Amino acid sequence: MGGTFTRMAFKDLSQGIKISISRSITTSFESYMNGINWNEDKFNMQNFVAEWREYIINHASWYNQISEETKADPVFHEELAVKINEVINKILSEKPTKAQMDEINELQEQLEKDYDYSCKLEAKYVIEVMKEQLKKKRSS
Repeated sequence: MGGTFTRMAFKDLSQGIKISISRSITTSFESYMNGINWNEDKFNMQNFVAEWREYIINHASWYNQISEETKADPVFHEELAVKINEVINKILSEKPTKAQMDEINELQEQLEKDYDYSCKLEAKYVIEVMKEQLKKKRSS
């Protein structure tokens, strides 16, 4: 095999690609968690990673900007696993906003139901679920 084999470490990627990777993880995580109704007992890292891979192959422009050698590199996969964990931990530690908490309290009163939520992204999901329930309640 001629030519030089250049392996890129995650840290060597452009800032734009790193940001795009983080966004793709966030988008996929939100979609995955919404799909399991934010039920932590149903969370499966392998299922999430499979969903994320499908998303990046079909929808993420950054995926085509990385060489096949890099994509096949086990070290790069390890670095991606670390990045996935970092992004998920950041999402889960981001507190809901005051506006979200106020809206959830108001919707809970209208629905006479309590909902648990622990992070900003889960609060967004809970608000959407409650709004949908309120619509159904009003139209029946």
